[in-house]
Amino acid sequence: MRYLPAVAVGFMAVTSLTAATSPGQAADGDVAKGVQIYQRCLACHSLEYNRSGPRHCGLFGRAAGSLPGFDYSKAMKATGIVWDEPTLDRFLENPLKTVPGTKMAYAGVKNEQERTDLIAYLKHATRDPAKCP
Repeated sequence: MRYLPAVAVGFMAVTSLTAATSPGQAADGDVAKGVQIYQRCLACHSLEYNRSGPRHCGLFGRAAGSLPGFDYSKAMKATGIVWDEPTLDRFLENPLKTVPGTKMAYAGVKNEQERTDLIAYLKHATRDPAKCP
């Protein structure tokens, strides 16, 4: 069995920590790439205000179908989903399969890395409650 010198192990740990927390990246997602992917969402959604889809500010930790002032489908209101990374990932992959009867008529983001990047962007963009109405 080979052992790495302590200096090499320390360097690898610092490098891993830096890579995971560098600007532009959140966890495994790339925020900058997520901004580009979010452009697809802007036809129906906004961070700050409701459009044909609900606003995304305050998304994480919010129960699906619960944003006051938005007319959700009965299906969305009845899901019991609370939005976090795993539930959002599942929904974004295939909204119509995840919530049959949803009003969201988008086929989904099939590419796993794109979903990860989009979720990283949404977490980054919605983290400051002062910027959310």
